Amino acid sequence: MTRIVIVFLTLTAALVSAAAAVGCSPYWWFAAVPLLSLGVLGGWDLVQREHSVLRNYPVLGHARFLLERIRPELQQYFVERNFDGRPFDRDVRSIVYERAKGTDAEEPYGTERDVYAPGHEFLVPSMAPCPVPKTPPRVRIGGPDCERPYDMALLNVSAMSFGSLSANAVLALNGGAAAGKFAQDTGEGGLSEYHLRPGGDLVWEIGTGYFGCRTRDGDFDAAEFAEKAAHDQVKCVSLKLSQGAKPGIGGVLPGAKVNAEIARVRDVPEGRTVVSPPYHRVFSTPRELVRFIARMRELSGGKPAGFKLCVGSRQQFLAVCKAMLEEGTAPDFIVVDGAEGGTGAAPLEFADHVGTPLTEGLITVHNALVGAGLRDRIRIGVSGKVATGTDLVKRMVQGADYANAARAMMFAVGCIQAQRCHTNTCPTGVTTQDPHRARALDVRDKAPRVQRFQEATVASALQIMASMGVSDPAQLRPHMLRRRIDPLTERSYEELYEWLAPGQLLAEPPASWAADWQAADPDRFTV
Repeated sequence: MTRIVIVFLTLTAALVSAAAAVGCSPYWWFAAVPLLSLGVLGGWDLVQREHSVLRNYPVLGHARFLLERIRPELQQYFVERNFDGRPFDRDVRSIVYERAKGTDAEEPYGTERDVYAPGHEFLVPSMAPCPVPKTPPRVRIGGPDCERPYDMALLNVSAMSFGSLSANAVLALNGGAAAGKFAQDTGEGGLSEYHLRPGGDLVWEIGTGYFGCRTRDGDFDAAEFAEKAAHDQVKCVSLKLSQGAKPGIGGVLPGAKVNAEIARVRDVPEGRTVVSPPYHRVFSTPRELVRFIARMRELSGGKPAGFKLCVGSRQQFLAVCKAMLEEGTAPDFIVVDGAEGGTGAAPLEFADHVGTPLTEGLITVHNALVGAGLRDRIRIGVSGKVATGTDLVKRMVQGADYANAARAMMFAVGCIQAQRCHTNTCPTGVTTQDPHRARALDVRDKAPRVQRFQEATVASALQIMASMGVSDPAQLRPHMLRRRIDPLTERSYEELYEWLAPGQLLAEPPASWAADWQAADPDRFTV
């Protein structure tokens, strides 16, 4: 398409100039320009060697590439039904948009979903609903070693870095968090002025690159970490072990994107490609991980410290639990990221086939902590396609204390699921560092939308729980969520999954857990 435009403009300019030179009217030449342009383009298509389609179908073959380019838009707006789009269907996107705008997220005439299809899940209502709480509950994060606990909202902004997001997007998200009194995770890209300026609460996340608290050779800088973690807005500190959409691999930020501002925030050289390794330098064993989390808490002045991971080996996570028991210390929170979580860019094979989905990952972590007798001191957060009140209630039934949302929050600030996050050409200014595109996102308009979306989603979750006869998330139980197995059979989560009793792994591990618990070694990550 670009080639067609270039040829057309070049020939137009040449023919108009020629007409003017011989004293002829240029308008006659305009009629010949399209034909000559197509002729030149067709000749080029016949001799070029890059595209076989164009050699066999000169000119016409370009229609194929044009349609391929706009295929996602055609699919989203004209083909897919309200409930079968991916990653988020039209129904979910509409709910987020409407709640962000403050309009009613209601639909007439009943559900369009097949409630008898295998995999359909539903929450169990009570014959004796209870009143909806007037004040949303909060989750106290901070175990016995934490001196400055934090009360976390039920729904917060998940990890998204400045650099992946535009400055205006970060400002809008943090402005919404400040107004709604919930937290924003900074992502691993550093603690920027855009996170700090609006005044919202922050969970400062550091990853394998240690951006924002990094020595020149890429090691962890304890002094810089302590200085920044002392900021009043930083309420919790978090170590990222892995991300749901791409667990087990690092990242690359091309040098062309490392401008002076991003370089300053990340403590990296301007204009040079930055590589985040897939592994951490600060630990190599479960025991060292637990000790480092304790060090982060100490360096932050006693603020809650935890880690985020996409669950892989159950045996490895049990090894971390054993290390907690032997070291006598534990993280204050663990965020479980599901394999269905989002990212700015990831290899398709990783996004599709590596990592545990959130349901199984969450239940594994919850059960491991319960069985090891650690659950009462560690809070569990979740992230991965949480967008509605139903999503929030389901995850709390499965064992979570609170949730984080990334892409839903992006919808609230204007994202249209164009899926161009990695191209720097985001049409709504959310995931770009192009100043012209980023200016389209008006912070004063979008920050209140973030606040309204979070407030309405939490209110929806509380309303759903009240219909189930539950006034507090702690009262939710696995039997309250059911899944259809086939058109004639449905089972509750209490029946579908094994649920350990407090301290059961320490006393008498069940047969299904015994081998992993026995093999778990606090001094090595076994494969």
